[in-house]
Amino acid sequence: MSDGFATRAIHAGQEADPTTGSVIVPIHATSTYAQDGVGGMRSGYEYSRTGNPTRTALEECLAALEGGRYGRAYASGMAATDAVLRATLRPGDHLVIPDDAYGGTFRLIDKVLTGWGISYTPAQVSDVDAVKAAIQDNTKLVWVETPTNPLLNIGDIAALAQVASEAGLKMVVDNTFASPALQQPLELGATAVVHSTTKYLGGHSDVVGGAVVTSDDELAEQLAFLQNGAGAVPGPFDAFLTMRGIKTLAVRMERHSKNAERIVAALTDHPKVAKVYYPGLPEHPGHEVAAKQMKLFGGMVAFTHVDGEQAALDVCAKTRLFTLAESLGGVESLIEHPGRMTHASTAGSMLQVPADLVRLSVGIEEAEDLVEDLLQALG
Repeated sequence: MSDGFATRAIHAGQEADPTTGSVIVPIHATSTYAQDGVGGMRSGYEYSRTGNPTRTALEECLAALEGGRYGRAYASGMAATDAVLRATLRPGDHLVIPDDAYGGTFRLIDKVLTGWGISYTPAQVSDVDAVKAAIQDNTKLVWVETPTNPLLNIGDIAALAQVASEAGLKMVVDNTFASPALQQPLELGATAVVHSTTKYLGGHSDVVGGAVVTSDDELAEQLAFLQNGAGAVPGPFDAFLTMRGIKTLAVRMERHSKNAERIVAALTDHPKVAKVYYPGLPEHPGHEVAAKQMKLFGGMVAFTHVDGEQAALDVCAKTRLFTLAESLGGVESLIEHPGRMTHASTAGSMLQVPADLVRLSVGIEEAEDLVEDLLQALG
């Protein structure tokens, strides 16, 4: 009998320490390991850039949560993104990305990878035919976010994976917004899953990290080589903090989602709100697909203000419980203006976000308090 998700989050890769009996994986704060003779690794470890027992525990846990065979942890979500892009692309290759991709991902591809001869085409992730039409003879990778950041568009993972497979391509899903508690892209056909573990997996806004999970042997080998060769690895304390957060992921995602639903209900009919972006809304164009592939609809909400950009900025400045800050997925609620903050790098491009857009990362405070805070900020 296989263990359920919440059980795996607490136990996978985290057996009691065989020496002391510690029920929590120790922080192995060491850079190197004693060897039994030249080349004789007594524990399977030789140097902590290459491998560390605390990091190994995290990687095993991440793989178990996503239903993959291999987990690789990185120093940040962008380091994980960079690793999987460099593992799959070579000069002259092409990839398809969402037309509302995360600003950091877009910046890496548009400002860095293009300088090495990589090209890309943005396509609406919710339109399978548009993604298919964007594929070229030299395409090697389809990059998917679902829900997307910040417009919360939904891609049909199974349908997109079929398109990629028929074209002989790999497909990577950035699962940061949903987390493995709500969505399992590998089960739906994705080649690999990427996370900023800084967000919902860590869940407490106190650690930066990233991860890639896959069951593809060749890709896993390339990722392991780059992880060691490039060295963008998390320290043992970062791995420890991320595992600490993962233990409560299942219950946190339930609360994030329920609170988000309460906020969406308050925003939907508000006279100062032009549009609410949330896949849990029946009128959301991706609602049916999201209901099919997600357990709940998550804690991310976005909306536009009827009075334009300055009014949106004013809302961000007036909240009391929603902290004006970048990032997302922590226990505390955050508010931001994507156009001026997380997605400033998309300005002037096809991926530029609406100037009147506000993004919320709904925390796990009392829902009534959060609703009251937003309503007073909206006036």
